[in-house]
Amino acid sequence: MREIAVFSGSAHPELAAEVCAHLGVPLLPTRVDRFANDCLQVQLQANCRERDVYLVQPLVRPVQEHLVELLLMLDAARGASAGRITVVMPHYSYARSDKKDAPRISIGGRLIADLMVAAGASRVLAMTLHSPQVHGFFSVPVDHLHALRELASHFRGQDLGNAVVVSPDLGNAKEAAAFARMLGIPVAAGAKQRFSDDRVTISSVIGEVTGRDVIVLDDEIAKGSTVMELLERLRELDVASVRIACTHGLFSDNALGRLSAEPDVLEIVCTNTVPIPADQRTGKLRVLSIAPALAEAVRRIHNGESVSALFGE
Repeated sequence: MREIAVFSGSAHPELAAEVCAHLGVPLLPTRVDRFANDCLQVQLQANCRERDVYLVQPLVRPVQEHLVELLLMLDAARGASAGRITVVMPHYSYARSDKKDAPRISIGGRLIADLMVAAGASRVLAMTLHSPQVHGFFSVPVDHLHALRELASHFRGQDLGNAVVVSPDLGNAKEAAAFARMLGIPVAAGAKQRFSDDRVTISSVIGEVTGRDVIVLDDEIAKGSTVMELLERLRELDVASVRIACTHGLFSDNALGRLSAEPDVLEIVCTNTVPIPADQRTGKLRVLSIAPALAEAVRRIHNGESVSALFGE
């Protein structure tokens, strides 16, 4: 069987190191240089020939910089005669560009998928894509993980006798319903309309939430506009308490600070798919690690075992 070789880009080396620790393999060195003309050059500083290569790189800010770095890593691994190249992409930011909902706009989710395959990706391991159809944008196999088990394990340690899961919109309702089943509690959803990237309205909440302890579940929180709008509706419905959970805690434009400042928000839970600087963290934030899940998926891919079995599928 081929040996495993794991490399990390500069986007989230801490997560890559944690994945390697669970796998019991070293994180191999990567060198990134910048030429005088601002072009990048990447060198994988370990043998790749006929090895099972895994490149760990979430697409986080600066997204375009990390994307080009990933494409160069793929090209380097392919040029080094890697046996198979798997992109481990805990966060695929371009997944939000998944449809043509206005004239003459690009579908970035598909374009970037094509670029990765063209650069040499044999397989992709992703975590909580923004919408299910993004899976089909790739012309190579995609193993799609989610973080519901990790989030559910956290909340099972709390009193859920009066709890309800609330999805901010109907698009995320299926995932919220699955999460609610894991916890054995009911589910509700907001009726959301989006006007721009940071302007949304939620006209109502479908389901019974009055007097309940609410767990808001979303796939990612960027500016936090949707969650802030949902908090307004929940206050109008006199909920007892609010906890917020998401997979990807992007927290741009001080979203984490603004959400933490809300007195009725008791806790904000996310995973470490993206790095969260220590100076931006607040006392209400709890970060769960998805490194064990990623490591187990890598192990199963390498050994030719079922990845879907991780979720009982």
